[in-house]
Amino acid sequence: MGKHILAIDQGTTSSRVIIFNQEGKIVSFHQKEFKQYFPKPGYVLHDAEEIWESVVFCMEKALQKANLAYNDIDAIGITNQRETTVIWDKLTSKPLHKAICWQSSQTKEICDELIELDFQETFKTKTGLLINPYFSGTKIKWLLDNVKEARSLADNNQLAFGTIDSWIIWNLSKGKSHITDYSNASRTLIYNIHELKWDDELLNILTIPRTILPKVVDSSGISAYTDESLFAKKIPISGIAGDQQAALFGQTCFNPGDVKNTYGTGCFLLMNTGNTPKLSQNGLLTTIAWGINGEVEYALEGSIFVAGSAIQWLRDGLGIIETAQETEELARKTKSNLGVYFVPAFVGLGTPYWEEDARGSFFGLTRGVTKMHIVRSALEAICYQTKDVVNLMEKEANIKLSGLKVDGGASKNNFLMEFQSDILNCNISRPSINETTALGACYLAGIGIGLWKKEDVISKWIVDRTFKPNMTENKRNELYHNWQRALRACVAFADKKNY
Repeated sequence: MGKHILAIDQGTTSSRVIIFNQEGKIVSFHQKEFKQYFPKPGYVLHDAEEIWESVVFCMEKALQKANLAYNDIDAIGITNQRETTVIWDKLTSKPLHKAICWQSSQTKEICDELIELDFQETFKTKTGLLINPYFSGTKIKWLLDNVKEARSLADNNQLAFGTIDSWIIWNLSKGKSHITDYSNASRTLIYNIHELKWDDELLNILTIPRTILPKVVDSSGISAYTDESLFAKKIPISGIAGDQQAALFGQTCFNPGDVKNTYGTGCFLLMNTGNTPKLSQNGLLTTIAWGINGEVEYALEGSIFVAGSAIQWLRDGLGIIETAQETEELARKTKSNLGVYFVPAFVGLGTPYWEEDARGSFFGLTRGVTKMHIVRSALEAICYQTKDVVNLMEKEANIKLSGLKVDGGASKNNFLMEFQSDILNCNISRPSINETTALGACYLAGIGIGLWKKEDVISKWIVDRTFKPNMTENKRNELYHNWQRALRACVAFADKKNY
């Protein structure tokens, strides 16, 4: 039957499992959404046990669809929503509190205090990140400070912290392995990306005990095994990467200057910068792309917090669409946005603004506006935000973008990709296998067990469709100028000192 890799792709709103064969082709797929919790404005929480249950469910269903058993799986690769923070009891394997999602802004006061104490440059220099509620470090501090008995349990070496990869591996190994990989560690705000270690100074500032932290391992290579009681055999876990780094790998962006954009819950644009970390002066993040054989490669990243989740809001919050797929047809029913601009700052603005107080806003509404214009403005907003990041990345990396590789669920929307090509004025390449996040985990896992070499997977990347720009420069400039006006108005509204 050949070799099979099981890729767990644990995302922000759903878990999915994809089984790949030794050619890197999809054999079967299953996906399951899980509940989002919004207890207060700006708070976004997940139930870690629900996440684990959804992963197990998807594994079982994917195997059934492929007519395979766990005995047929040669390795497991894991990719995950990054920064989302879980703290659990090592003795019971029970979380102390709901997981704090990367989108949650509940640690804003902690961040404000750290910035006021002039720690911004200390964190940025060591981690490549900005002090922001987005990252795990302040979420860990919040949990330790606000959950009853958390500090005393931590003092007794009874607690474990993990991003979602660590939580899944802990459960797969029945508590035998408490690990994370370089890419996920680099998103915590407490990992020194130059010295490749948890940083004592940053841990002291955030009052985080070292004993709760996972061991950091390579992104590719056998780093753990599943417990025999789960699957009647030990399956090697040989690929681990945060979702955006996994997508960069799945898109075979192996050379410095290669760029991909993932259109998921958020939107994440990454550029491979090779063996050298490049620190941004204007709001881009410096991150570890992956670590293989103890050698790491770095990336520059622009993070857009709300992309596909804006479409989910149109469906679940406003109820003006029934499925995300409808948005393409609805957007095509209008010749323009009718002057409507939507800034989807539900949880603040990411790169390059980092305005956590900003909130979602519509501008230019008139009586003539219909749901088609609302839908179109939401799709266009994803493209404008991407242009904001691309403009900055081109300036900082001193290169002109010649093309962009795209992936993620929303990249299947042809209207979105056409408009993205128009507003960026460059070619957009969508691969034949759109699930590049899971594919990256598969490649890392396959390389980890010696099934492939890094150069082998390059030939597996095949273009499904190329989108070419078809917009005048005047029109492009007009649309983008109006977007920037809307952004400035949104940010001004967030500034309470103006009133």
